[in-house]
Amino acid sequence: MLKQRVITALIMLPIFLAGLFATSENGFALFTGAIIAVAAWEWARMGGLNEQLHRCIFAAVVLLGVYLSAPGSAFLLYLVCIGWFAATWLVYRWPAGQPVWQMPAIRLVSGFFLLIAAWNALQFLRISEVTLIPGLNSKWVILYVFVIVWVADIGAYFCGRRWGQKKLAPQVSPGKSVEGALGGLALVALLPWFVAVSSDLSVPQWLGLTLITVLTAMVSIVGDLFESLAKRSVGLKDSSQILPGHGGIMDRIDSITAAAPVFAASLLLAGWLTEKALGTL
Repeated sequence: MLKQRVITALIMLPIFLAGLFATSENGFALFTGAIIAVAAWEWARMGGLNEQLHRCIFAAVVLLGVYLSAPGSAFLLYLVCIGWFAATWLVYRWPAGQPVWQMPAIRLVSGFFLLIAAWNALQFLRISEVTLIPGLNSKWVILYVFVIVWVADIGAYFCGRRWGQKKLAPQVSPGKSVEGALGGLALVALLPWFVAVSSDLSVPQWLGLTLITVLTAMVSIVGDLFESLAKRSVGLKDSSQILPGHGGIMDRIDSITAAAPVFAASLLLAGWLTEKALGTL
């Protein structure tokens, strides 16, 4: 399984990098929009829609929401962050909210908003100017968010296998451990140090970036667990079988749906990201 996951990841990585670095702002919006459309098609099944036509309609509605939600705004990012804190409560209080979550409409609405919010956050980062490091292309900032998620996931996987004892959320995702999560966060905390060394950041900037990075990694775990709740509601192990060894697109971007809005909002609060209007496509 690990070998298959690595092979699939090696195939996906250049596609992602091309979609990020070889596209214009509108090109990146279309590239990420296509990913969101597939993820929405997968989420529809977690929302109780099993007919292909109904799943495609839900994906189309999400894409329409993506289009109508532009331009993005700081207010939207902050609102989404509040939503993810509510999701954190749902995950860690589970099964306290089970009666409400079992309603298909609730899961569909949740997926609708989290996918649109993730798209908007990525576009907001793409068209904004980063002031923490003058002259830094926003594409590298987006890559940094993904690296946070990847490093946290890799660290949690290997640390969990080696030292995992206490379950993080046993009734949501039994395979995740507290030790694994802490290992992933510890590994993620090294990323700002590399940025500081290569960019000559001051100590306060380095500490601030470390706080934002670790917070983003923590929320990314919630994004993963939140999707697990949706899958568990309909008895699914993976969102689909599109990616061998990885499941579906939603299984790969579940953490990003939470990480991207929180990271962008945190940079705004720190004064390290300028707010610009996002043009319609």
